[in-house]
Amino acid sequence: MSDSVIVERRGAAQWITINREERRNAINQEVIGRIGDGIRQAVAEDARAIVLTGTGEKAFCAGADLAKNVKGGAFAVDFSQPKHYIVKLFKELEECPLPLIARVNGHVMAGGFGLLCACDMAVAADDIRIGTTESKIGLTPMMILPYMLRMLPARKLQEMCITGEQFSAAEALEWGVFNYVVPRAELDSKLDWLLERTVGKSPTAVRLGKQAFHAMRDMTLPQALEYAQAMVPVMSSTQDAAEGMGAFQDKRAPQWTGK
Repeated sequence: MSDSVIVERRGAAQWITINREERRNAINQEVIGRIGDGIRQAVAEDARAIVLTGTGEKAFCAGADLAKNVKGGAFAVDFSQPKHYIVKLFKELEECPLPLIARVNGHVMAGGFGLLCACDMAVAADDIRIGTTESKIGLTPMMILPYMLRMLPARKLQEMCITGEQFSAAEALEWGVFNYVVPRAELDSKLDWLLERTVGKSPTAVRLGKQAFHAMRDMTLPQALEYAQAMVPVMSSTQDAAEGMGAFQDKRAPQWTGK
């Protein structure tokens, strides 16, 4: 796998690290493709979680790489393809059955903010800043807007998109962008704490739960209740559900099969 993205297994978690510190971990088509490869590898090799991060301490991801932006570059569209490569990645992130945790080690800008919003959980260092700076170069964060609309309060999102200004980690925590914001020296210990509480859970429950979460948030309340009613017998008929109930009654640790 290319050095632009490092994929490595650390215990039960698969780490996917954007490795372009000299470009503030900016993304291009190659990086996007390698992240997708890492996700598929994690699923195929039965990882229990995925950690997405960047190298160094300056940037988690600065967005699209504009260094060689010839005739549109990162924003160019191949009209022979039904989906833009960034849309393909977002679909993979959306459909990934594993918990996705963003380890936010540095500033998060533009398209990098879309990657952050597409993750299930996020832990950030308290000195990082976030922003969508596209308006400063005559653009708007169109490709990541669907995720930001689900994540941020509408007024703050409009301010961010229109002004292109940056905001603090503390502000983003108030808006629900991050699960935890900690001093930089505590970033990895907090991530480990969250991973410990994540990787030991039933893979089946996580997989069905993520599917339900993404499905229900776009439904009306009556639709969501009907969906939930239909999913209860599906969920309760799994091997993991039987094992979980048996382990609870026997007062022992469950042995998950993921089935």
